[in-house]
Amino acid sequence: MKDIVTKGTLLALALTFSTLACKDSFLVVQPTGTLTSSQLGTKNGLEGLLISAYTQLNGRGFSQTSSSTNWMYGSIMGGEANKGSNAGDFNAITPFQRYEMVASSGELNARWQNMYEGISRANSVLRQLKTPDATVAAADLARIGAEAKFLRAHYYFELKRTFNMVPYIDESVDYAAGITTIPNNTDIWPKIEADFKAAYDVLPEVQTAAGRANKWAAASYLAKTYLYEKKYAEAKTLFDLVIASGKTSLGNKYSLYPQYWMVFSADNEKNDEIIFSTQNVANAGSSDAASNDLNLNWPYNTGPAGPVGCCGFFQPSFELANSFRTDAKGLPLLDGSYNVGANQLKTDQGLASSAAFTPDAGNVDPRLDHSIGRRGIPYLDWQVFPGQDWIRDQAFGGPYAPKKYIYTKAQEARIADVSNWTKGWTGINVVLIRYADVLLMAAECEIEVGSLEKARDYVNQVRKRAANPTGFVMNGTAPAANYVIGTYDTPWTDKAIARTAVQFERKLELSGEGHRFFDLVRWGTAATVLNAYLTYEGAKLTNGLGGAKFTAGKNEYMPIPQREIDLQSTAVLKQNPGY
Repeated sequence: MKDIVTKGTLLALALTFSTLACKDSFLVVQPTGTLTSSQLGTKNGLEGLLISAYTQLNGRGFSQTSSSTNWMYGSIMGGEANKGSNAGDFNAITPFQRYEMVASSGELNARWQNMYEGISRANSVLRQLKTPDATVAAADLARIGAEAKFLRAHYYFELKRTFNMVPYIDESVDYAAGITTIPNNTDIWPKIEADFKAAYDVLPEVQTAAGRANKWAAASYLAKTYLYEKKYAEAKTLFDLVIASGKTSLGNKYSLYPQYWMVFSADNEKNDEIIFSTQNVANAGSSDAASNDLNLNWPYNTGPAGPVGCCGFFQPSFELANSFRTDAKGLPLLDGSYNVGANQLKTDQGLASSAAFTPDAGNVDPRLDHSIGRRGIPYLDWQVFPGQDWIRDQAFGGPYAPKKYIYTKAQEARIADVSNWTKGWTGINVVLIRYADVLLMAAECEIEVGSLEKARDYVNQVRKRAANPTGFVMNGTAPAANYVIGTYDTPWTDKAIARTAVQFERKLELSGEGHRFFDLVRWGTAATVLNAYLTYEGAKLTNGLGGAKFTAGKNEYMPIPQREIDLQSTAVLKQNPGY
């Protein structure tokens, strides 16, 4: 930034002041609320710029659907959840769950703007690093630059898998030189790779400040980028390093936390499973400035975030809940029969809370009741989930409520903004990548270029953690349901069967965490899986899924926002196929 000199000074004033001073330096006025380049070049200035780039992970200032948590783009569009609430509230989401997105969507434009705002902030850090204060240590300059490149790569990663072909802007773009349009005619995967690689090469293995990207976060994201490009060998090499990271006599740096539900607890946000997460806080002077973007996704009415609960969105689907059915050995029904006959979970759909109801007595994976709130099962420490009384419109959204990232009753005063009209604004961090995710991505790579047995081992590690009875939901002194979960004890010898098992395990382990749609697209199964989901789910609800269709070759990516095309012209920004 430059000092600004006031203009339009009257000649009479100039003549008057000329008798009082020999210099004109007193005319230099620094605008209120601005910082000079020299101030930003200090250690504190650079760290401040960097923190501003981190804050955009929450997507504040745009839309609740626009951030990196991907609860709409990854989970609703992946068939894990319905929009929920009722027909009239936030119906801008409806086209996304029907795969009828249009380029004029405000939600799409918010997504685009949010990610490019994060990129702009990361670029600001990198530009400022070219003229640092002489007192800033070389090691700090290198680390700050690496973190900025990590964040820039993250935001571009989100843009790439949302829109595919997008303009690439780095710190070298000089708007002052008249560059105002940049086309989207180049694949940006190599740029994303380069930034994550640069971050991996420089970042320390351990950061002193919470929430900062470290070497292993960069390695995980770089490996994930390779996975999207189907560069399985390169991805496997990095996943191997992350899995073995920090190996000492005390164990590895990262591990599966013993109790599944505690991974998402506000009192356990620095556990060894978390590789990278958003950093959130409530009661910081504004209802939403530093909280996470999940404030809409709480049970309605008198539950958590009550007494005026908001807002009943993001209701888990029947299809997802049924997926947690297990057989006599505790294995999932990989043939899809979980949606057939008696294998479907018993629900209280259409039943008043005052009516008697007995929960499903069949075998289920214990992760079901850590992921989904359902009638007759304790909802954390609040109470037994009452069904319709906590559902805004059951016929529209179904009988379920989300359960991950919900604070406990004991945490409420510390975690939620209790002064607001809803207590849904919370300081709970949202995990963007965790060790279980890494294990299952590594299992995919092992299937393609490694060992089927190693893939089976990784999946079984995840399932063994879920089977830990100390982590079961309890109703008094007994498990709240018939939790039966086992491991794959027969060697895997068929790649197709192994792929199915790994892909289904990702569905169960990572449900509601924003991964599903993107997984289906990169596996090439989106059209088959999502059209079957639409047929099944649409027959059960009044939420307009009936007649919806996922179109292969089109709906894998969102349309480029029309507003952005209008700003640059169709000659510069090319629309995606089918829109």
